[in-house]
Amino acid sequence: MREMLDGGELDVLTGDYLAELTMLILGRDRLKDPTRGYAKTYLRQLEDCLGTAVERGVTLVSNAGGLAPARLADEIRALADRLGITVAVAHVEGDDLLDRADALGLGSPLTANAYLGAFGVARCLDAGAQVVVTGRVTDASVVVGPAVARFGWTRDDVDALAGAVVAGHVIECGTQATGGNYSFFTEVPDLRRPGFPIAEIDADGSSVITKQPGTGGAVTIGTVTAQLMYEVTGPRYLGPDATARLDTVALSDDGPDRVRIAGVRGEAPPPTLKVSRNTVGGFRNETTFVLTGLDVDAKAALVRAQLTDALVPPPAQVEWTLARTDHSDADTEEAASALLRVVVRDPDPAVVGRLFSGAAIELALASYPGFAVTAPPGNGSPYGVFEAGYVEQSVPEHTAVLPDGTRVAIPAPTVTTPVSDDPDVPGDAVARSDTAGPSDTDTVMLPLGTLAAARSGDKGGDANVGVWVRTDAEWEWLRGWLTVDAIRQLLPETAALTLHRYEFPNLRAINVVVHGLLGAGVASGARFDPQAKGLGEWLRSRHVPIPRHLVRESAAQDPTAQDTTAQDTTAQDTTTSGAPA
Repeated sequence: MREMLDGGELDVLTGDYLAELTMLILGRDRLKDPTRGYAKTYLRQLEDCLGTAVERGVTLVSNAGGLAPARLADEIRALADRLGITVAVAHVEGDDLLDRADALGLGSPLTANAYLGAFGVARCLDAGAQVVVTGRVTDASVVVGPAVARFGWTRDDVDALAGAVVAGHVIECGTQATGGNYSFFTEVPDLRRPGFPIAEIDADGSSVITKQPGTGGAVTIGTVTAQLMYEVTGPRYLGPDATARLDTVALSDDGPDRVRIAGVRGEAPPPTLKVSRNTVGGFRNETTFVLTGLDVDAKAALVRAQLTDALVPPPAQVEWTLARTDHSDADTEEAASALLRVVVRDPDPAVVGRLFSGAAIELALASYPGFAVTAPPGNGSPYGVFEAGYVEQSVPEHTAVLPDGTRVAIPAPTVTTPVSDDPDVPGDAVARSDTAGPSDTDTVMLPLGTLAAARSGDKGGDANVGVWVRTDAEWEWLRGWLTVDAIRQLLPETAALTLHRYEFPNLRAINVVVHGLLGAGVASGARFDPQAKGLGEWLRSRHVPIPRHLVRESAAQDPTAQDTTAQDTTAQDTTTSGAPA
């Protein structure tokens, strides 16, 4: 916050503090102390920065209120009084459906919060609020709200709203839009400390994404594309105020560190709102055995059998994962070692507590040679389960609480459009290609990432991986070759799961949603990469048959690149069927 306030002129400084896992953490905080449930980090930032923001006329809008926006608003007023600052504080509430969860068919969760839209934020700003905090609004709403207030948009302005939604989506994850987590990161200058992004929004909803002068990182069509493909599904990006058609987004270079977003078309929002539901699923524990040197599989089988026999009563769930990180004839002990991880879950904390820990450690002198663990196992800890629910738009009592305490009800949209981005739904206009196009027989086996970038992430128990390329010729190859069957072969962990594939021609991108890869969500997951953040980079590392001429054309665009086709011993003329080898 300090960096942004000191870096240059701003109208509004927004902050996104909430994620699915954050809501679970705040729910547990509220169990311990009913006065908690908001992002305490925000208060610490304001202690240093509130005075500067007020002096410079910068409005602050964030969703840091979490489960307790009214409480956070009171804390901000108290902080301002202590600092001797006069500031108008407002908040938005009504997202919390916990008291009505059972009656609404949402079960008995720890938290149940509907994703509200931007018009409550706008109403607070219209009333003169200098600081607005919300509960669970969509990530983009903290950006859309100020635009609604500035330009006077109504719910009928779906194209403008959709454009602001896209701008909000691009900047919601901060430096991910300026080179952070970017596949071609080696092309980004000074990535040690990338600057935070800025969205300059126009009255028609178009925008320019940029950053403050002198900060690290970069804003390019590539970095913006990366964030556009982050945690999305199909061409329709559903929101409570408008559905943004991501397949209409057009990106263009607007100068150094400036990318223009234009052409975004919107549709009326869906009739329902998504509800974030978190429950305590039980208790979990884990330990990791180090297997060094020879006979790794046999060592793993032995300790697995020993621990299984020792776990009485057995936990409800036991998951084993063997990571063959070992190398033959390694020159360090770590390089000679593999990791065997076991995760246990059970409703009873005792079953996964000392019973499990003791059983694992008691094998130390009675198991495979070289027995070691990465850390001693401890007591079990509670874990959460995330599930999405849905309610009608009119169900939440969306309320703007103005700086003077006046409560203003925010009506739900009266025009909605049921939509589906499921490519198997007849009549839904989703570009897709499930079969390989014509094969280029002159190919070379190289990593997919030689040409393609990727960005992946989590949505509850599902994961998405967006893949895109930079030229039209590469796009024609990618869209014909990267089919659902190809994905299943390249990422064997997805083979038994449902995959949906979508095309975004304007972005030269394909997005694949992998349903169920992450189980019950990050808080309960035992997967090596529980939020699928590395899934895209794994995909890029897989070797695929790339047309030789595309590799050469790509190298020609980069004078520093080497012609990898000449170095690859498998680069003889190879006839491929379009499926990965």
